[in-house]
Amino acid sequence: MTDAISASDAGQSVQRVVLNSGDIDRALTRIAFEIIEANKGTQDLVLLGIPRRGFPLAQRLAQKIAAAQPGFDAKASLGQLDVTMFRDDLARQPTRSPLPTQLPKSGLDGKVVVLVDDVLYSGRTIRAALDALVDLGRPRVVRLAVLVDRGHRELPIRADHVGKNLPTASSEKVRVHLSEIDGTVDEVVIEAGA
Repeated sequence: MTDAISASDAGQSVQRVVLNSGDIDRALTRIAFEIIEANKGTQDLVLLGIPRRGFPLAQRLAQKIAAAQPGFDAKASLGQLDVTMFRDDLARQPTRSPLPTQLPKSGLDGKVVVLVDDVLYSGRTIRAALDALVDLGRPRVVRLAVLVDRGHRELPIRADHVGKNLPTASSEKVRVHLSEIDGTVDEVVIEAGA
């Protein structure tokens, strides 16, 4: 695991790399095997990524699961769940454009749905995702997989599959950079608070 500190010019934040590309890949491989084990295979398994960075993580997990279980159709079992209109902080946050929700053709009824997100913090995004799911179908089971759990929960929500538990101060920011979204190397960094 990487734990490099990047000192920047005066007035800019200090970043500490806590996961590099290899660390992220290993964490996703472990999560993929945990999902297979918890589901006792891949029957009725659906991965729903929460935009923005949850969706590419769900794609990567689907590919890893397909590599481990050749009968698993990664594309047919993958979707994206936009939770923008279900959030309880829209009045306080800058306006954000909803992204499309794309569900597998098989739907969600009776499925084992794994919600995938990059960072679990207050739990409010996941609460919004659960509200959105109610409008879209009735899964048999809903689980949560996150790359990073940084603590500071405001709601009674916990992840079933975690890449890394990362204790942080509430003033710090956890940034996940993924090549699919950011065009940079994959990494997770902590930025010191002001």
